[in-house]
Amino acid sequence: MKRILPFALATFSLSAHADDPFLQRVLIDASRTSQLGIADSAADGTVTQRQLAARTSYRPGELLEATPGLIVSQHSGEGKANQFYLRGFNLDHGTDLRTTVDDMPVNQRSHGHGQGWTDLNFLIPELAARLDYSKGPYSAANGDFSSAGATAITYANRLPRGAFDVTIGQDGYRRALLADSPAAAGGNLLYALEVLHNDGPFTRGDDYRKLNGVLRYSQGYANNGWHVTAMAYGANWNATDQIPQRAVDAGALGRFDAIDPTDGGSAHRYSISGAWRRTTEDSASKVSAYVIANRLDLFSNFTYFLDDPVHGDQFAQPDRRVTTGFDARHGWHLHAGDVLTSTTVGMQVQNDNIHNGLYRTAARRTLGTIRQDHIVESSAAVFVENHTRWRPTLRTVAGLRADRYRFDVTSDRPDNSGKASDTLVSPSVGLVLGPWAQTEFYFNAGSGFHSNDARGTVIAVDPKTNEPTPRVTPLARSRGLDLGVRSEWVPGLQTTLSLYRLDFDSELVFVGDAGTTEAGRPSRRYGIEFSNYYKPVKWLSLDADLAYARGRYRDSDAAGDHIPGAVEGVAQLAATVTPQGAWSGALRLRWFGPRPLVEDNSVRSRASATLNGRIGYRVNRSTRLELEAFNLANRRAAAIEYYYSSRLANEAQAQDDIHFHPIEARSLRLTLSHSF
Repeated sequence: MKRILPFALATFSLSAHADDPFLQRVLIDASRTSQLGIADSAADGTVTQRQLAARTSYRPGELLEATPGLIVSQHSGEGKANQFYLRGFNLDHGTDLRTTVDDMPVNQRSHGHGQGWTDLNFLIPELAARLDYSKGPYSAANGDFSSAGATAITYANRLPRGAFDVTIGQDGYRRALLADSPAAAGGNLLYALEVLHNDGPFTRGDDYRKLNGVLRYSQGYANNGWHVTAMAYGANWNATDQIPQRAVDAGALGRFDAIDPTDGGSAHRYSISGAWRRTTEDSASKVSAYVIANRLDLFSNFTYFLDDPVHGDQFAQPDRRVTTGFDARHGWHLHAGDVLTSTTVGMQVQNDNIHNGLYRTAARRTLGTIRQDHIVESSAAVFVENHTRWRPTLRTVAGLRADRYRFDVTSDRPDNSGKASDTLVSPSVGLVLGPWAQTEFYFNAGSGFHSNDARGTVIAVDPKTNEPTPRVTPLARSRGLDLGVRSEWVPGLQTTLSLYRLDFDSELVFVGDAGTTEAGRPSRRYGIEFSNYYKPVKWLSLDADLAYARGRYRDSDAAGDHIPGAVEGVAQLAATVTPQGAWSGALRLRWFGPRPLVEDNSVRSRASATLNGRIGYRVNRSTRLELEAFNLANRRAAAIEYYYSSRLANEAQAQDDIHFHPIEARSLRLTLSHSF
């Protein structure tokens, strides 16, 4: 039985081993783990603690860019959820990219601003032990929001040493972090406290103030043990939202100016979570549960004076919610001759109790109510997934998932209140051939979904226009195909190549900025991803990740078949130097390709390239200095671009225009780290 244990454990949950003493040493000492014989797809992977620590990230959410082909940007103040791009999708604030931190869902359903809202500002990168990622709807365990991809960040139960870091930088950047994990009562008590301030390069500084803390008690190891974790995060900020290109071209606005200086918001997140795992030679069990309280107050103005020439178009989108849930799964491992098999069954339950709304405001003062709602959204899922190694060069994966959703909306307008429900069954299969000459070949097919905003499932009347409005399908189906290859034939080189197709029956979304629903058209995306990690010598590692996608609507419409915002190409090139001496360094080039901004492709965004870097010096065993540089070439590029109608205060009528948010100007940050 012992000979099947490594295979069985890998298929059940590779992340379970993040804190095993031996495996943790492997994860920290190696920059990227081999996935031969483990991964179900060429698009699956694991990024280790050392590789995460070597990244130069302007904000916490950019840690996810360790996922090949994923771009993270920002179009407003630092406290707002990031914008994500992957596999030809503009994922907005997280729709179709499932994100978890320590088994807690980060995506927020039926959110006041955007479906799948993914705010990662509570993340403390120094605590991340690993990042696991997958792409496509091929895992029975992932479910909602995972059609384009899924990322899972695992916090460490123990830190190698305590740490006290102080960072100062340009644009009012200040950060302090204290973290340690001393032994306590037969286990470990991990704590971390982070304080941060950042103005950014904007004329009216973001004045982003963050207080963040983590407290965790754990016993045992990650594959045989348990932990309980409490997290608390709070932040306030000003926001420089996107501005019209015409005003910048005319000299009326600078690139870092704001039109409405009162935009901004505040966010708070509190959570208690726990997990228990037990692993034997022939089985593995895991149970995790969580309670999360989120609160957001967001003030935005994207159209300026289009709807209200007197007071302006600012609106508020408050969202308060309590999310509870659990995930329980059990796996059995069997063998018969040379056949090794592992079957996992699981159940996931989540409930969101939500109060949100949409209000007309001026300078954060409420002028009127567009809509306000109390939403109770509940879901339950059961899944089964089987991994079988039929022979040394043949593996299969087969999964089946069933989801049941219930929506209960109580609106300030009775005709927009109601209940809805939906059920969806999602199968998936995978075939892995090899390895031959350290090379494996993959085929994956499956279906997935994303949930739509609960308000859209029962809506009857547009709250702005009082016109009848069609309802949306509660669960939007996706279907995917992947062909891939993974090779480690060249010593020191890990290469993956993926070809994929991903269809959506309808990209249906609730338009939070307008308080109404919009039925999207059926879409299809083809793409190719090419990822390389090369370590020619012990002190040097090179990364090259390239991706191209072609996204089109599948139906016929006079407006055109291009999907606005669908990214066509991305690339990241990086070099990391870690010699035995005191010095170390890294450079990373990110290329963000062009996107169509309208359906007929007549207006397009520009591609951008940014170069970030870092250089470190170890003063002694306990003290280290590190200098980080962002946008080294000081490129005047846009982080994000949209095309829509707006009206400035001095304009007689609305104008269609590109609206953009600039990438940050060149800036430096110096960190003094002391370990104890």
